[in-house]
Amino acid sequence: MDSKQEQNLIAEIKQYVSENFQLSGLSDEELEAKIEETVAAKTRGMYLPIEQRLSIAQQVYSSIRGFGILDSIMSDDSITEVMINGHKTIFIEKNGKLMKLDKEFENERKLEDIIQRIVGLAGREVTQANPICDTRLPDGSRVNVVLPPIALCGPTVTIRKFSKDPMTIEKLIGYGSLTQDIADKLELLVKAKYNIFICGGTGSGKTTFLNALSNYIPKSERVITIEDSAELQIKGIDNLVSLETRNANASGAGEITIRDLIKSSLRMRPERIVVGEVRGGEALDMLQAMNTGHDGSLSTGHANSTEDMLSRLETMVLQGANGLPLEAIRQQIASAVDIIIHLSRLRDHSRKTMEICEVLGYEDGKIQLNPLYRFEEDEFSTLEKVSGKLVRTENPLQNTLKLQLAGIKTEI
Repeated sequence: MDSKQEQNLIAEIKQYVSENFQLSGLSDEELEAKIEETVAAKTRGMYLPIEQRLSIAQQVYSSIRGFGILDSIMSDDSITEVMINGHKTIFIEKNGKLMKLDKEFENERKLEDIIQRIVGLAGREVTQANPICDTRLPDGSRVNVVLPPIALCGPTVTIRKFSKDPMTIEKLIGYGSLTQDIADKLELLVKAKYNIFICGGTGSGKTTFLNALSNYIPKSERVITIEDSAELQIKGIDNLVSLETRNANASGAGEITIRDLIKSSLRMRPERIVVGEVRGGEALDMLQAMNTGHDGSLSTGHANSTEDMLSRLETMVLQGANGLPLEAIRQQIASAVDIIIHLSRLRDHSRKTMEICEVLGYEDGKIQLNPLYRFEEDEFSTLEKVSGKLVRTENPLQNTLKLQLAGIKTEI
């Protein structure tokens, strides 16, 4: 049975179940049993592998009570990203490669119903009046929704899947993104409360790296995490408060921004503030928090290089405080951020740590950087496969005061 025949059979079984059973009066288990009976009756005499029968029953159930086709996609752990461009077009990223699925939603209305169910689970809403929404699935996967008329091709959904296992530094070492020696040095920097900024392009692994790094935070500390949609999986910290933004409601009221949450978190006696990503005016509040005794803060931002991250931070601060002199902004950045880690997704789709830089201070109108590690390709690199490693530069770490205050005598 090919894909088209299977989809037709699923539609036929779904219609039969909907017309012949009182769905609202059935529990999930009873509905599953009725669907399995119907599948067995409809496929009697056909040769179908048991796996395909189970898959058909599951897809019928998902289309009635779950998220339709999305359920089977989300259950595949090798799929990392899902892109739905209208009800007929679904792309997935599987094992680092982008491909189009030969499946589609029944119609646009069905896709819109699933979208409403997804945003409703997180207590959010998306309408024609408020057609853009960032939310998450119950498993934590990040979801972005854009509805027509903004999205011309129909309801558009982008899902960044949530890993069931929290990312650890050990896994990053296994993937070749870091070495054990560098991981040990980063652990010391986190424990000594250096303010660390992780930057990189889209899909470079910023949140993944932040998650791994945040697990070095001592378990006894009080940590406040602030995100657009909660993704971080910090384990083992009892005194942990996770905050999430909220969109405005249909009447335009009730919005809670990252700025609001950073300001509120300062009154919650945090020992560390972890901001999932800074994109705008909240950068100013983040820097001020770092400068007012909240050392050990961690955050991420979009940028294509370490220098680019500094200029982007300047732009973001200006969004939050228009008219602030550029010199004052640069001094604020230089005194707040201690370490910048730059990540990149390379030509072979592998994610690597490209540079670890120390921010020295502000001098001669520029923020001075001190590169500590740089990624260098070796002779085994080809156009298809990148081979190389982070190499220690000859520059010593100059800002060692925090290490001394933490009683750490190891050289970095």
